[in-house]
Amino acid sequence: MQETYSPEEIELKVQQHWDRQDTFKVTEERDKEKYYCLSMLPYPSGRLHMGHVRNYTIGDVIARHQRMLGKNVLQPIGWDAFGLPAEGAAIKNKIAPACWTYSNIDYMKKQLKRLGFSFDWSREITTCRPEYYRWEQWFFTCLYNKGLVYKKTSLVNWCPQDNTVLANEQVINGFCWRCDTKVDKKEIPQWFVKITAYADQLLSDLDTLEDWPEKVKTMQRNWIGYTEGAEITFQLLDRKEKLTLYTTRPDTLMGITYLAIPLSHTLSLQAATDNIALKNFIQKSSLSNFTNIEDMQKNNLKKQGMATGLYALHPLTNAILPIWMSNYMVKDDFSYAVMGVPGHNQCDFEFARKYNLPVKAVIRNDDGSEPDLSLRAMTKKGILFNSGIFDGLDFQEAFNAVIDVLSSCGVGEKKTYYRLRDWCISRQRYWGAPIPMITLIDGTVKPIPDDQLPVILPEDVVIDGISNPLNNDLEWIKTSDNGEIAFRETDTFDTFMESSWYYARYTCPDYNFGMLDPEAANYWLPVDQYIGGVEHAILHLMYFRFYHKLLRDQGLVTSSEPAQRLLCQGMVLADTFYDLTDQGERVWISPSDVRVERDKKGKIIKAIDSKGNALVYAGISKMSKSKNNGIDPQDMVKKYGADTVRLFIMFAASPELNLEWQESGIEGVNRFLKRIWRFVYDHHRKGPFQLLDIISLNYEQKSLRRDIHKTIVKVTEDIGRRRMFNTAIASIMELMNQLVRFPSKGAQNLALLHEAMLVIVRLLYPFTPHICFILWNVLGGEGNIDHASWPVADKAAIVEEHNVVIVQINGKLRGKIIVPKDADEALIRRHAFRESFVEKHLEGSTVRKMIYIPGKLLNLVLD
Repeated sequence: MQETYSPEEIELKVQQHWDRQDTFKVTEERDKEKYYCLSMLPYPSGRLHMGHVRNYTIGDVIARHQRMLGKNVLQPIGWDAFGLPAEGAAIKNKIAPACWTYSNIDYMKKQLKRLGFSFDWSREITTCRPEYYRWEQWFFTCLYNKGLVYKKTSLVNWCPQDNTVLANEQVINGFCWRCDTKVDKKEIPQWFVKITAYADQLLSDLDTLEDWPEKVKTMQRNWIGYTEGAEITFQLLDRKEKLTLYTTRPDTLMGITYLAIPLSHTLSLQAATDNIALKNFIQKSSLSNFTNIEDMQKNNLKKQGMATGLYALHPLTNAILPIWMSNYMVKDDFSYAVMGVPGHNQCDFEFARKYNLPVKAVIRNDDGSEPDLSLRAMTKKGILFNSGIFDGLDFQEAFNAVIDVLSSCGVGEKKTYYRLRDWCISRQRYWGAPIPMITLIDGTVKPIPDDQLPVILPEDVVIDGISNPLNNDLEWIKTSDNGEIAFRETDTFDTFMESSWYYARYTCPDYNFGMLDPEAANYWLPVDQYIGGVEHAILHLMYFRFYHKLLRDQGLVTSSEPAQRLLCQGMVLADTFYDLTDQGERVWISPSDVRVERDKKGKIIKAIDSKGNALVYAGISKMSKSKNNGIDPQDMVKKYGADTVRLFIMFAASPELNLEWQESGIEGVNRFLKRIWRFVYDHHRKGPFQLLDIISLNYEQKSLRRDIHKTIVKVTEDIGRRRMFNTAIASIMELMNQLVRFPSKGAQNLALLHEAMLVIVRLLYPFTPHICFILWNVLGGEGNIDHASWPVADKAAIVEEHNVVIVQINGKLRGKIIVPKDADEALIRRHAFRESFVEKHLEGSTVRKMIYIPGKLLNLVLD
């Protein structure tokens, strides 16, 4: 063993050993308990960032720990390789997206290996490879044949920057989730998957996910948007048409004073045919950039409307109700209308006041009085009045009674409604998996037969960023179907299609006889631990769960949910600094190029760049290119070693919280590893060591051994159940401090220290596998540590027969010591005088008097 800790040398040596031995390659072993640990697959952007490092380090710590518990652990890795960034880079660099993508994968793979993650690289998946997406295409045709896929011309969210459609989930406050461009609306033919057919399962099965964060489940519940209400039909006056609407407040049925329909409703368009004013109103509507009422409210869009000249009859009273078209309706809600109840809905109230429509109260205040509707609506639920046969009923009674009467009259029924909309999977972009559909000359649309799959995307293309090159490739578009001329679909799949089932393909990546090998898939699935950012709570994780249910119903898997446990790690933050140009523009400076001065509390009080210029400190924020505050993991690994980076990432914060990157912190962790290396080096030179004689241990030795085994219990709990990796590391560090202070003379002391180090090296192994691999061999551990078992606490050693004695100096509390219950005063004094918190107060002082209260307190009176 060399005296100096040299991480680069030992880490490369250990990684080469892992590669040669295929250490982390696994197969299905029926006689072992399986454990599937998975981190969300990366996009091959070109370089790893600290968010990647944190995600994969968390997964690797869990995977290595589970292997040491004797489980058959699968931890795979792959690449989410399709998508817009590749097109943008290809345009910028004038290369094909495929070339850019594969080059990035090669580079990032080396970075991942340098960090020592225990991936089974034999299962590596790249989603832009035909051998992967051919099964996605096959599965799509299966869904089509089941009626779960359809194509329709629809009003869609259109990003003018990326020239493609966005799903509702990808529109944030009216802007594109990726490029922050204001979203437009377009009517174009689109392919959809019927996720709404699974809305009830997606909602109810959230209750089975006991080990998912409640925040994520709440976000999904809100997005699915389950409501109960009534579907009511209104007959139009002097017309054959009927108007159907849905409401969650059938109790307010007798308070309707008007009906409202979207600008895009069929009746709106009909009414505008011969009415120039209505036609102009529709064309000038400012709702085009919004998909829901919440977005309108956030952007202060004014409610506007116009009477259509049409009327409907109240289904129970036959009262004549005017029909208005309005911009405060959701535009993609073509079939539904809104019953205007201005007395008990604030949005309806504001609309009614603006256009002088009647306002009627039908619900009393809590105290039984009639509500004052002069300024605003009364929106609480309560007792009905002005409602005929429903007077005196409370909300639930009225809810049921109104629906019963409507149902008996054939004009209404109870309905369950979901906010969730079908998944639009069409993208008008090139770099994606081709949708396996063809259109015949007569307009017939058909899926491509299985024996013609995959439909391979041509990779050697030049793109201009203006149009999809597939649209211009007539040789690719034109095909045949049983001798008939046919044309391929040029839209490609939404890339969330690839990332929704990759976890299942990892179980059988080389299987050529189907999408999944059911035997392998059902051995490994569901995933035992899934790790990724909370920002994926709706987009990826919703589709992830939906796709698994589709796979189940296709007979490919037997479980109903893809992952039993979910961990959402926080972001990695870093300090931000900028300099001002003469024009007042901010130039962001990388933290690695800044020298800082801090006050006693660690607060930055001065920042200077490499040229000596004073900089403005702008606080701490998420690592990003825009603020140039990203820390390159590769630079940190080169400077400190992979083990140091891994250990700091896990020690700096609990996984769910944001991590503040501080180089002073990583330096401290590096010193800790150097300290362990030096301790083992010095200890090893004192060998060989005797076996520990547990029966003959003295009090100090028993006390240390107790702490060793208590640490095993705590670290096991922190890593396994609590996932509190930072407190686990803190416990290991605290134990190491005790070992450094413990006397290293005498056979029993050395044997005890040897036992302790074999424990510490195994406890640290999931975090710092390279240094632990070497130290385990130096300490004479059995075999390689990669195959070692997790330490098990000796329950007998943990039994505590002691008292806690308070130590005071001149009457002030300075610390506590733990002593045997039968310890006499002399032993307690000796124990107290060895404590560091006592030693520092004794320097230059004399103990004049000692006051001892048996088993409770020792007070040292100093001159």
